[in-house]
Amino acid sequence: MTAPRSTAVGPPLSTPVEVADCSDAAWIQVREDLRETGSALLWARMSELGEQLPQGDALRELLGRDWSRYFELAHDDVRSRYAASRLLLKCAAGAVLRSDPAQLELTYGPTGRPYLRGYDQIDISLSHTGDLLLVGLTTRGLIGVDAERTDRPMYRDGLGRHVCTPYELITLAALDERERNPSLVRLWTLKEAYSKAIGQGMNFRFTEFGFGPDGRPVQVQRPDGTPGAGDEWSFRTFVIDDEYCVSGAVYDAGFGSSPDTDITTMLDQDCVDTISDVLRRI
Repeated sequence: MTAPRSTAVGPPLSTPVEVADCSDAAWIQVREDLRETGSALLWARMSELGEQLPQGDALRELLGRDWSRYFELAHDDVRSRYAASRLLLKCAAGAVLRSDPAQLELTYGPTGRPYLRGYDQIDISLSHTGDLLLVGLTTRGLIGVDAERTDRPMYRDGLGRHVCTPYELITLAALDERERNPSLVRLWTLKEAYSKAIGQGMNFRFTEFGFGPDGRPVQVQRPDGTPGAGDEWSFRTFVIDDEYCVSGAVYDAGFGSSPDTDITTMLDQDCVDTISDVLRRI
């Protein structure tokens, strides 16, 4: 699968950063992306990150309220992936907030969408498939990410009929046969990323919204191919190591992006705002 030629609309999304060894250099790049564009994508391989998982009480401290959910999972490989994904998510959030990952608490919306409790200035998203773990962060508003293997046989299995709009089906059929499956994988990850960003999961049928062909500005479209959203949304698709197709969707709420994500200064400003508000009322 070749790298998609998609043209971004709205705030840019930088190339995903590999953070396999959780080195300082990797986190510096993540913070730089967040500072420059308001969003950052990062990834690691489960086979490498799993070796860094703490054990016993240290793992329990890291997982926090997710500890009980961790033990509800029956299969060891599923439990390991669950723990590794939370490790990556909390390490990423901890790196940009400059906080101890174990002190950060994840909470979940009705559809399972993760949030950082008490830090709504940063939105997060998580995806995993095969050996890949993917995390998205943004200070602009909302973010959703998704990953899929580039060689997953979607078109041949007829999945397009169940996840594509009429316009998308027409554009896929017009492609060369060898391009149809990679294009459908791209559409799938874009739809998943967008659904995660708006917190709908599978409640919003994939046949009710779509995206245009590769190589054009990427925007949400109605089933007939007409625009369904404006430039407040930004989408990009990347290919990692020729194995995984990953997409990110970012919604810009219009309040700008805070260049300062340090937890201490953010909390200090909150205190200042609160005191100022009290003084105005006296």
